[in-house]
Amino acid sequence: MIFSKALVLGGARSGKSTFAETLLHGAPKPWTYIATAQAFDEEMKQRIALHTERRAEHWRMIEAPLDVATILADSSSDDAILLDCATLWLSNQMLADANIERVTKRLLDAVRAFQGIIVIVSNEVGSGIVPENALARRFRDAQGRLNQHLAAEADLVVLVTAGLPLVLKGALPPQST
Repeated sequence: MIFSKALVLGGARSGKSTFAETLLHGAPKPWTYIATAQAFDEEMKQRIALHTERRAEHWRMIEAPLDVATILADSSSDDAILLDCATLWLSNQMLADANIERVTKRLLDAVRAFQGIIVIVSNEVGSGIVPENALARRFRDAQGRLNQHLAAEADLVVLVTAGLPLVLKGALPPQST
């Protein structure tokens, strides 16, 4: 591995999650998948099922819609973790009416302190139109700040568009090119 912390950004259905998985292929198994999605409706249940099916082999699954920081703190330096995704984690925090600055700082501190390999998936939400309502604008702004902070902590930052990776920071490991 030529990175310890990676951030994979992209829009909806850009291929970012699939690409993020390939980044862990050089790390020892089993890999840990931290899922932040919550199945509030049938469509989300189906999306989760597809992701779970694709990752069935060699993955240890942890569902953590809110408390990712504790999972990271309890993990070992031998762990290889995929956190999918920071965007849903932030949405969950906002829906729970959490103090966004405080929970974001806690997550960033946990990422910074984590000694294993971590790949974080997050949506790039700043390329679209300005949302018409205050909550959506607040989310977009918080997501943009979170992505900037995660990118600052990462050795590798990749933007995935149409399934194609564009390296923004660092270098891809040979097996993921």
